[in-house]
Amino acid sequence: MHRRVSRRGTWSVKAATGVVAFTLATLGLSACAPKPIPSPSPTAVAPTPTAVTPSPQPGRPALHITPPDRWINDPQRPFFRDGQWHLYHLYNADYPDGNGTSWYHLTSTDLVHWRDEGVAIEKYRNGLGDIWTGSAVVDTENTAGYGAGAVLALATQQHDGVQVQSLFHSADGGFTFASADGNPVMPNPGVPDFRDPKVFWDAAHSRWVMALAEGDAIGFYTSPDLRAWTYRSRFTTTGLGVLECPDLFPLAVDDDPGEVVWVLMTGANGAAEGFTTGTAAWLGEWDGEAFTSDGDHQWVDAGPDFYAATTWEDPRVSDAEQLQSRYLIGWMNNWNYATDLPAPDWAGGTLSLVRELALRTVDGQPRLVVQPLGGLDALAPADEGPGADVTVTESWEASDPLPDGAYRLRVTVARDDAHPARETRLLLDAGDGSFITVGYDFAGQRVFVARDTDAIAATMPEDYRAIRSAPLAPDDGAVDLDIIVDDTTVEVFAGGGEATLSSVVHTAPGARGWGAASVAGVTRLLDLRVEPLAAAPVQQP
Repeated sequence: MHRRVSRRGTWSVKAATGVVAFTLATLGLSACAPKPIPSPSPTAVAPTPTAVTPSPQPGRPALHITPPDRWINDPQRPFFRDGQWHLYHLYNADYPDGNGTSWYHLTSTDLVHWRDEGVAIEKYRNGLGDIWTGSAVVDTENTAGYGAGAVLALATQQHDGVQVQSLFHSADGGFTFASADGNPVMPNPGVPDFRDPKVFWDAAHSRWVMALAEGDAIGFYTSPDLRAWTYRSRFTTTGLGVLECPDLFPLAVDDDPGEVVWVLMTGANGAAEGFTTGTAAWLGEWDGEAFTSDGDHQWVDAGPDFYAATTWEDPRVSDAEQLQSRYLIGWMNNWNYATDLPAPDWAGGTLSLVRELALRTVDGQPRLVVQPLGGLDALAPADEGPGADVTVTESWEASDPLPDGAYRLRVTVARDDAHPARETRLLLDAGDGSFITVGYDFAGQRVFVARDTDAIAATMPEDYRAIRSAPLAPDDGAVDLDIIVDDTTVEVFAGGGEATLSSVVHTAPGARGWGAASVAGVTRLLDLRVEPLAAAPVQQP
């Protein structure tokens, strides 16, 4: 086996390991000094990736939703109608010179491939300001008077710093909306934070329910017609800052319809816990008017870039199946550096890939677990059999480069029985001498992502360079890693979804080397697979 010679000469795991070791030690994680690269054995061969269609525009992700230009943020919960999903996200066509967001519209039949449908709700059209986060719903019962099956949207607007809720109706199935008469339907009661209504139909009580972000609390309201809203209760938090983008939904624990738990989810600030902005969730009970938590919150994603998340069910399956799992999507960015990210003509990060969210028993307690959408498998080549098994004594370099464009790396990381490693790192070349590290600390039982040496880290704030990690106990001494890498994103799903870390990154185009490092012992990489993922860019109309 020969080393790959790149445009920079021989790609060196040794050099990469030295930098990562220093940064991990600084943050109290396991570290080691640089080691020479041992000669790989003839059996230590990584899977050879096949060709993949590159991104249609250099630097733009091949799989993720990005804006046509300028700025993107909060996704709005999709709905299914006329054979396709309808998704909206906040969009600012005037960034960075002008302010305010509108609702941008996309459609999909599989939640993987998307079609650009343009702006659905324009900003600054009804005298109440721009359009913020809210909910689009299908009014099957004609409660609002626009006809059975009408599509309506309830969204926050802000004018002169005052946040209100306005109703919009669509005459064409959700492609364009008009402001309803009588807006705002929920005037501001005199508070600074009054936003992001998440609305769902409560069939048991024949009325709409709204969860609304109100500073450090989530308020709950009900309505018969999406216009007249009655306050019911409030769930108050501590230490999580100003909340945004709430969500409330039921899930069955371990798919058991006899054990249904309600989940209250919201965007939150985890700085007080050594975390960053992210998505927090409580498990508990909902009685139609109030939510009661069973305990402390958990973080849906331990990475730095998963915010303003929303979930939704599939109306085509049975009620019992709807309780087994929900779809999940979030904004991959962080307000601590959102405006610092480089982009030639588009900014604001991306939306995450659609995921599947479920409740599983972990260490005797129900816990949210997140897995990649099953439909992503269609983007990979046909299954070519078992993956490779590699033994890493100190460091190892793959003989074949990573694919150009998006790819998926799946592996089971295990410690050697005779010489167990303290830590394992996968070093993913990002091009131009930079790299990203995904690893597992066996001593501390944590999975981590480090991007402090990616292509833009040197010019970014400290919050960008910080190493992020999540607790995860090994399963019989091993940990499964499922890593999806796109041009500007890394999404890590570990331990069957028990730990998830989402990160914005920046990579250079072209084939890239990669390898692994084993700290203070020997690591076994089992069933190692590297799969190129066919590009699925947003289709223009």
